[in-house]
Amino acid sequence: MASNASADSVREAGVGDPGWLQARREEAWETYNATPMPSTRSEEWRYTDVARMLPLGELTPAFWDCSANGTPSELQEAMERGRAGFAGQVGLVDGSVVAVELDDEAADRGVVLKSLRQAARDGDEGVEALLATEAVPASDGKFPALNAALWSDGVFLRVPRGVVLERPVRLSRWNSQAGTATVTRVLLVAEEASRVSFVDEALSPDLEEGTALAATAVEIFARQGAQVQYVSLQQMGRGGFYLANQRTLAERDSTLDTLNVALGGAVGRVDLNARLLGPGANSDMLGLYFGDDDQHFDFNTSQDHVAPNAHSDLLYKGALDGNARGVFRGIIRVHKGAQGTDAYQTNRNLVLSDRAVATSLPNLEIGADDVRCSHGATVGQLDGEVLFYLMSRGLRREQAERLVVLGFLGEVLSRLPLGDVVQNVTRAIEAKLRHA
Repeated sequence: MASNASADSVREAGVGDPGWLQARREEAWETYNATPMPSTRSEEWRYTDVARMLPLGELTPAFWDCSANGTPSELQEAMERGRAGFAGQVGLVDGSVVAVELDDEAADRGVVLKSLRQAARDGDEGVEALLATEAVPASDGKFPALNAALWSDGVFLRVPRGVVLERPVRLSRWNSQAGTATVTRVLLVAEEASRVSFVDEALSPDLEEGTALAATAVEIFARQGAQVQYVSLQQMGRGGFYLANQRTLAERDSTLDTLNVALGGAVGRVDLNARLLGPGANSDMLGLYFGDDDQHFDFNTSQDHVAPNAHSDLLYKGALDGNARGVFRGIIRVHKGAQGTDAYQTNRNLVLSDRAVATSLPNLEIGADDVRCSHGATVGQLDGEVLFYLMSRGLRREQAERLVVLGFLGEVLSRLPLGDVVQNVTRAIEAKLRHA
């Protein structure tokens, strides 16, 4: 897609957009052309050869004509599951928003949930100031620039000051065809003392031949005293390539927690940067991944402590079977003057076959002297004694292995207070274990 794209593609993507957004797209396209493609010579891409894994030149922009084709049954089923448990829902097919639902109570309290493209055209508060400027600007790299230039649609969610949403909002994405690329964005703004949870599902059918790229940029702002939970659940089918740039900005006394779950697709790459911008800010960064066959998952995380007296705690756990590859690269950065920082980083991997490979690279970069920071990583195999104990109680070996894997990954889910979401993730893991 990118190799064949031109300024005409940018103009097509921006048809109907306000002038400020068209100009922003054109500037992003210039940045894209001036930025080299990531290569394995770069430390951040050393274990993911994106030029080989992602045939950008062979992909065309995805398009879904909802008026002619309706909403895919698979997406309808995904949105119907647990519908009552969500305050709002958005359905997105091949980069186009096809459904937006928000309950009356949330709407009456001023919550805004809509197509991001429509929000830009309507001049919704905060969109022009925040979209691809402060969190994921084009200057962040090759793929952020591509996203800022060519995004087709996405979600805008704004929760007003003091509004508490007891139930989450859910985005369900569906990529329908091989050989296509969707480029989308999420912009979430939680105003002072508000509370919201957002669940972001990435889905696709199994693709027997070819690749479907789902590229997204996620920008989340937690204003003073706000509480935000963001959950990404990647369950694409075979042939899916998931590429996400996620940025979270937590202001004074806010809590901004994330959970990244990777179960599907052929390749998943997540770049997550959490910025703690005010004293008292807190961010729990959770992740779990379960790969088999030749799946490849790569997580590149950073915890940026800009303000003093803020806290972050990262826990990523992965189980790998078959020829799967898992890569975790994380850094805690304590900026100059960020005294009283309290930051932790842990990555643990369970390797289930002799061919699976786990790579873990935790790092610290400390620019203050009054801090508490630590990092750790482990790569291990199934505990033979635990398996023997479970099998001695009547379980078959495969049953015992499944139980151990569930327990290993369950530590991450136990820290997420979203019961329905935890149940859905647990069921997805159990389904994958049955077919592993």
